[in-house]
Amino acid sequence: MKAEIHPEYFETTIKCACGNAVETRATVKDLHVEICSACHPFYTGKQKLIDTAGRIEKFNRKYGKAKASQPQEPSAPQ
Repeated sequence: MKAEIHPEYFETTIKCACGNAVETRATVKDLHVEICSACHPFYTGKQKLIDTAGRIEKFNRKYGKAKASQPQEPSAPQ
């Protein structure tokens, strides 16, 4: 390996806005993040589920075509 081309690694503390701290190694001394796996809704299970069926029905009521009465079949020639 070539000398003096690799970055220097430091013992780093990653701190989240929720107060969670993680010790690791990185090329920067301290990291501050807004969201982490301890407070992210996907990982904590507090994710909101969207009712897509209700949204589709609402769209169809607002913009969908009105159901036309079924066309009558032409009468057969006699």
